[in-house]
Amino acid sequence: MTETASAATLVESGGCPRHVAVIMDGNNRWAKHRQLSGIAGHRAGVGAVRAAVETCGRAGVEVLTLFAFSSENWRRPKEEVGALMRLFLWALKREVRKLDKNNIRLRVIGDRNHFSQQLQEHIRQAEALTAANTGMTLVVAADYGGQWDITQATQRIAQGVAAGQLMPSDITEDLFQSYLSLGDLPMPDLLVRTGGEQRISNFLLWQFAYTEFYFSPVFWPDFMHEEMRAALKAYAHRKRRFGRTDEQLDGDVLTPAQE
Repeated sequence: MTETASAATLVESGGCPRHVAVIMDGNNRWAKHRQLSGIAGHRAGVGAVRAAVETCGRAGVEVLTLFAFSSENWRRPKEEVGALMRLFLWALKREVRKLDKNNIRLRVIGDRNHFSQQLQEHIRQAEALTAANTGMTLVVAADYGGQWDITQATQRIAQGVAAGQLMPSDITEDLFQSYLSLGDLPMPDLLVRTGGEQRISNFLLWQFAYTEFYFSPVFWPDFMHEEMRAALKAYAHRKRRFGRTDEQLDGDVLTPAQE
């Protein structure tokens, strides 16, 4: 089956996730196994990003969120962090026109204050260029942490209460979620983590409440079209209950509290 045909089958079956989140792990280990520098692994991972965007776009995924650089990654060796920032800037310059040509909207979430002014400006330009696009939304999480996201949402809500714009009784799960970085997007249906590790590493902590997890032993630079299709197919066979029983799902029966 061709890639396009396989993707079309997912859409037709109704088993395609609306929102896929990816922890792109294994770049350094991929490079180490080849006796290459760590940054060589990160460069190789750019090809897997392209494959993920292409495969998810063809499958009908609405949002693809990639964990590119965590809040904790600043602890890595200074040389590696500097190389990662240069690679991020290079990728922005190189890929944004392609994203725009393919009607893909780019968003970057996270604390940008630690980035250079040059990188911050290129992020703003890339987001502005693609803002009107109506196809898939590509979210890049950079200097992002789930704890940071929850903290900044809490601070903003507290400021609203202090200013008299909100009452404590106004604070509901829906309101809190609206203050998070992805508050205006569908919750992630599927998390893919490559590289063999089985943890979420401070990524989208609130948003993963009912997300399906898929862990792959494949290092990110080798996680190409076929591997992403396998993740999407695995998701299509999951039964998502959201607290309900199999009988309720089979009969599509909801209690008043669940409606």
